[in-house]
Amino acid sequence: MNIIFGRYTNYNSVVHRIDARVKIALLIILIVPIFFRFRVPSTSIIMSVILLIVFLFVIFISKTKVKTILRSIASMWFLLVFLLIVYIFVPVSDPVIGVMFTAGNWTVYWDSLYDCLYIYLRLMLIICIAMILTSTTKNTDLTYGFEWYMSPLKVIKFPSHAIAMTLSIALRFIPTIIEEAQRILKAQESRGIDFSHGGLGKRFTAIIALIIPLFNSAFTRSDELAHAMEARGYDPKAKRSRYQKYPLHWVDLYATIFVLAVFGVYLYLFIAHRDMSIVNLIAGYDLIHW
Repeated sequence: MNIIFGRYTNYNSVVHRIDARVKIALLIILIVPIFFRFRVPSTSIIMSVILLIVFLFVIFISKTKVKTILRSIASMWFLLVFLLIVYIFVPVSDPVIGVMFTAGNWTVYWDSLYDCLYIYLRLMLIICIAMILTSTTKNTDLTYGFEWYMSPLKVIKFPSHAIAMTLSIALRFIPTIIEEAQRILKAQESRGIDFSHGGLGKRFTAIIALIIPLFNSAFTRSDELAHAMEARGYDPKAKRSRYQKYPLHWVDLYATIFVLAVFGVYLYLFIAHRDMSIVNLIAGYDLIHW
């Protein structure tokens, strides 16, 4: 229930006023630096943390609750533990930092810990980007943005509107499914099903008692939505018109300049100084010359 992915928050912030088409393009641009990997692991982590701070700043000015986002990120602690176990047992082919400890023939490197944290940070950044898009963009605007980018494919008879509508509905169904799962979970617990105790077989049986009603509810809701759209005369093959125009404003230009500046600085640091440690990156090269 801590996950706010797919939930639109109605505020009049700067991020909310950015056009959906511009917002989608800028967030795609911000995804690219997430996968930049510096040679020194500590540099990759610190640069990812800096990028995370930028994203949290954008989330803050969009008036989205940062505490809720941090709780949803912290709820993935089990994934962090799983990645840590995997990276500890997988041997490091080219260690950079050194050995953490040695137990017999088994050697654990500091690089494994840094790689685990780096992967976790990348997941956090991707979640933040998805939350920024879905929590600050209306469903209709999001559909229009996806359809606008896929409009050139109409030349080859590609159903761009149907695909865009499917994507936007899928995004908006995520919080609905989460709330439905929470309701079914409480109902099954009131009937005596224990989801937190017992062996593996007992827990698997309990999960089945949750998943089957959840799938049934999801299919029922989707069928009701389809009937409601048909009752209102929705036809994906018909030629559609719009009563609302989507002109670009100055805020779109300012947001583009800000994102391109962040991307340019990050790209420069990656290309020119990818082999440097964070200390040398901050103090070892000539900022005035740059």
